[in-house]
Amino acid sequence: MGKFWSVTALAATFAVLAGLAGCGDGSDEDVTTIGVVGPLTLQYASFGEQMKQGADLAVADINKAGGVLGKQLEVDYGDDACDPKQAVAVAGQMVGARVPLVVGHFCSGSSIPAAQIYGDADLVMISPASTNPTLTDDRAGPNIYRVCGRDDQQGAVAGNYIADHFAGKNIAIVHDKTAYGKGLADQTKKAMNEAGLEEKLYEAITANEKDYSALVSKLKRNNIDLIFLGGYHTEAGLITRQMRDQGLDTVMMGGDALVSQEYWSITGDAGEGTLMTFSPDPRNNPAAKDVVERFEAKGVEPEGYVLYTYAAIQAWAEAAEKAGTTSSIEVTEALNNNAFDTVIGKFRFNEKGDPNLPPYAVYRWKDGKYAEIDTKSGEAVVTDGETEDKTPEVHPVEAERPGGEENDPTE
Repeated sequence: MGKFWSVTALAATFAVLAGLAGCGDGSDEDVTTIGVVGPLTLQYASFGEQMKQGADLAVADINKAGGVLGKQLEVDYGDDACDPKQAVAVAGQMVGARVPLVVGHFCSGSSIPAAQIYGDADLVMISPASTNPTLTDDRAGPNIYRVCGRDDQQGAVAGNYIADHFAGKNIAIVHDKTAYGKGLADQTKKAMNEAGLEEKLYEAITANEKDYSALVSKLKRNNIDLIFLGGYHTEAGLITRQMRDQGLDTVMMGGDALVSQEYWSITGDAGEGTLMTFSPDPRNNPAAKDVVERFEAKGVEPEGYVLYTYAAIQAWAEAAEKAGTTSSIEVTEALNNNAFDTVIGKFRFNEKGDPNLPPYAVYRWKDGKYAEIDTKSGEAVVTDGETEDKTPEVHPVEAERPGGEENDPTE
């Protein structure tokens, strides 16, 4: 959070000051327009599509039930491309449009500076996916929330899992220099070190590159058994594929940014055995059963942050009904003082704006799908009476074994 966005944030704030005078609620007589902002283009567009799918169905369902306070909802979509400067500009546009809610942003590097704009404007922001602790630890206002977990929680689960299952092995901790990636990598490193396991390598990569052969060669020279990548599915997929091309059987592990079918599209069978952390799969929540079935009937797999986006809109709609208005001050009070029944479960926001939802879990990719595994046994969590194989074992190490300021994404 340096000058590169604070100056832009100031400019964006001045640009919408006129619109703030007598600021309304983004509605006319029959319609209330809400904002949804995420990466709708460029390399993280698959996550923006998850957000759009969740928002579209949430709004359709709410409208079918009568809308919010008798008004139908419409969505104004904003594309920040997971770029901090673009996120600030879009935030200014949303404030100028006087929407009563922004569901977003996706990437932490976008959410953190954008939250300053929303905080100053008293506009309710609920991120479905930004996990960097700074978003709520240094909260821009009481109107800033998230419905997902935090990287200090996620890193603790990842770090302890590595220490338990890869004790005595060679570990590399790698990040992509982003708010999300470095934050998650450092939290994982901290938990792993506290559990008694030290990494052999700590490296940084540049996101959006295509050739990671230099990193892969370094992994090979150091006989790395597991790489934990703080970064996104695109880079993780390319590194995994390039490791296999060089003959490495090093296990790839990452965070919730690997929760996209696009990861397997990049890796193919090379992604077999990849580990990742994510919240307990909301698709398995009984409260989501009907919604999941309707998504699937439309040919949409509600993976990743689809249901989290749906839940963010649900929580705001419930709060507005309780407040009897979409005015930010009253809705913020309702959000801070009530529990909400959503597709990801029933939760309340704490004093920071974080939800009291269940902790993170560990997942394994197998046959093009990911499934939760038990963090102690390595066995797949039993669903519908079926159990998967154990987590892949690390093969014995052999002598010459084949094995800025960039966009600042989430989480």
